[in-house]
Amino acid sequence: MAGNKLFIRRRDGRIEVRLNDAGRAVAREAFGHVVAAERDPDHEWHASLNAPIDPASDDDDVVSKLHRQNEISTNAELAVMTLGEEFLNGAEAWAWLSTFQIALRSTAIANGLMTEEKLETCQPELLGYIRTLQQFLFALAECV
Repeated sequence: MAGNKLFIRRRDGRIEVRLNDAGRAVAREAFGHVVAAERDPDHEWHASLNAPIDPASDDDDVVSKLHRQNEISTNAELAVMTLGEEFLNGAEAWAWLSTFQIALRSTAIANGLMTEEKLETCQPELLGYIRTLQQFLFALAECV
C-alpha cells in the first residue's frame, strides 16, 4: 500500500516525495503561479493572495497583511527551491502544504468556482488540475 502514496513520513522525520515527473510539473506550475502572483500586481491570482482572510478582523490591519504576505512569499519560494528534492524536512513540507493551499484557493477564486455546482461545470482540464492539487494537498497533510 505504501507504494501508492505520494508522500510518506519516514522514521527519521523526513517526508519522502514520490511524485513522478508529471506530478512535479503540476507542483512546479502551482508554486510558480503563487510566486508570480505575489510579485506581479497584474497576475490573475494577485488579488486573492492579498485579500484579507477575514475582512471583519484585519481589513485595515497593515501589520497582519504584511505578515501574511511575507509568509506566503517565503513558503512559496522555499517550495519552488525544493521541487527537485526526494525528501523534505518539516519546514519544507509545511511550505509545500501552504503553497498548495494558496494555489488551490487562488485557482478557485480566479475561476469563480466558489460552489460545488460551479466546480462540476468547469472545463475538464481545469477540474483535473484542481482535483490533482486537492490530491497532493490531502496526501501531504496526512504526513505533516
